[in-house]
Amino acid sequence: MRTKAFEPDQIADAAMHVFWQRGYAATSIQDLVDGTGLSRSSLYSTFENKQGLYQQALQRYLALTAVNVALVSGPGSPKELIRQLLTRIAEDELGDPQRRGCLVANATLELAGQDDAVAKVVAANFQRLQKALETLIRRGQREGDIAAEKNPRAQARFLISTMQGLRVLGKGTPAQQRRQCMSDVIGVALSTL
Repeated sequence: MRTKAFEPDQIADAAMHVFWQRGYAATSIQDLVDGTGLSRSSLYSTFENKQGLYQQALQRYLALTAVNVALVSGPGSPKELIRQLLTRIAEDELGDPQRRGCLVANATLELAGQDDAVAKVVAANFQRLQKALETLIRRGQREGDIAAEKNPRAQARFLISTMQGLRVLGKGTPAQQRRQCMSDVIGVALSTL
């Protein structure tokens, strides 16, 4: 029996970048062949179909975003950690010349309403971050860094919404206004804490 001469995670990473750049619908199998270096038959035998490869690519993206959960789960002032998280998101957007945005946000807008498997991956990503933010906000309330009367779950949901809004602004705001626009949003978000 012949063994595979490639690592499926590396192929999923390469496919992730293709989907991230083009979106699901606009990505053809040929785009994936070109982007991964695999033949059509290898792609199909490993991932079954385009949808299967997309789901694997989303899973790989979730591994990349684990750094955000790690950041807000770490030591330090809760308010400062939230500022660092929002700033990281803004800097990601400002530093991406392709203006790809967030793959999970892109998947949400393009497919989550039509594809239950994608919706589950998207929900798991948002819930993971929400839980970490809620924990951080509760800690901030105990330490007096965040207003005690705030609802931690609602505040965490607002911050996730803000993060996704920063991603949208990164894609849609004229280049000369992007940094100031994002800075304004971060300032207002922090003032709600």
